[in-house]
Amino acid sequence: MSKTLIAYFSASGVTARVAKEMAQAVGADLYEIRPAQPYTDADLDWTDKKSRSTAEMTDPACRPAIAEPVENMSQYDTVLVGFPIWWGVEPRVVDTFLEGYDFSNKTMIPFATSGGSGISRAEKSVQAHCPKAAWKKGQLLTVSGAADWVR
Repeated sequence: MSKTLIAYFSASGVTARVAKEMAQAVGADLYEIRPAQPYTDADLDWTDKKSRSTAEMTDPACRPAIAEPVENMSQYDTVLVGFPIWWGVEPRVVDTFLEGYDFSNKTMIPFATSGGSGISRAEKSVQAHCPKAAWKKGQLLTVSGAADWVR
């Protein structure tokens, strides 16, 4: 029997609500990609050129540590990876997650939330971080359409 994991990073709670709605709709396991050092409101101030999020996103090599690993990743056949769009792509902590596991022979599906950006650049980016996975087309989501899309 195929087992599905919905892994997500959420800075403001929007992506978390979408991920939880999806997990409930299909009976998937849920894993929150939490940074080892939680973000403060000041860290997330994208208008401040010295904020933590700005510093991370302007450094393509940045890989913030994750608080806790996924237990027994090998049990999952399908992994949906969710995140808010930051600077047109996924946040660097999601890159840490993607590069931290062997996703070979797993089906990977990105989903994102955004205040205005599309998902196409992020789709290319996550695929580049995990080229051995079998990637499916991703989707920009809101809570109201998440359950239908994931089904």
